[in-house]
Amino acid sequence: MDDRMGSNVNGPSLIRVPDWASDPLGRYYLYFGHHKGAYIRLAYSDCLEGPWRTHELGVLDLADSHCSGHLASPDVHVDHDAQRIRMYYHGPTEGRGQVTRVALSEDGLTFDAAPEILGVSYFRVFAWRGMTYALGMPGTFYRSADGLTDFESGPELFSPDMRHTAVALRGDTLHVFYSDVGDTPERILLSSIELKDDWSEWRESHATTVIEPETGYEGADLPLEPSVRGWSRDRVRQLRDPAVFAEDGRVYLLYSVAGESGIAVGEVTGL
Repeated sequence: MDDRMGSNVNGPSLIRVPDWASDPLGRYYLYFGHHKGAYIRLAYSDCLEGPWRTHELGVLDLADSHCSGHLASPDVHVDHDAQRIRMYYHGPTEGRGQVTRVALSEDGLTFDAAPEILGVSYFRVFAWRGMTYALGMPGTFYRSADGLTDFESGPELFSPDMRHTAVALRGDTLHVFYSDVGDTPERILLSSIELKDDWSEWRESHATTVIEPETGYEGADLPLEPSVRGWSRDRVRQLRDPAVFAEDGRVYLLYSVAGESGIAVGEVTGL
């Protein structure tokens, strides 16, 4: 943490820094946000276990984001073919509420944001059969030919209580990690979707629990109460904001702890 960052921490997205990125700060970049933040944060490390250090400048300021009020929820992807890094993010836009845009970077440290509105908030993006797909909140799917423009909306799955998501594609099976507002405690769930060419036929499976607060830093020492929508000003007994990172055949799950009080990571097996 640094003096600029504040105490609210959420929305992780982790990448391995590509070899072609110039002047890297470390081997891994962890992007994240503040629920009401004025910039996208960055931490970096040479090891997943840490230590992690923060890049106080951040990577995208509100003034350069085409949003107003705040920006948050980075979803970051390395495009090796184009040798650039994509960051989907959201923020309020007058008359539209919270919407998603995309910003591009050659080094992962400074991003150039495009003005086009791509869809609703909390995009989580994946590629399948030549198209780029996104899952927005709560449960709305989108797709685009190039992943940068002209996203069309499609089926709506899950429930209106869905909060933030993470996606992991294995063949034609999309695994969706998420949490639901109102759960006691709010925890990370997992469902799967068998993808078909006709996306109107997509259906989510019954959800199973992946992890719930078990330790003090996750909020297990706090009262057991139903969660509510919106940002968490104080520590609460909730896990939110899942993100998936895969490397060398291993899969890791990142998530926000005690509401929005920190970020944890653990290995996922069987995926």
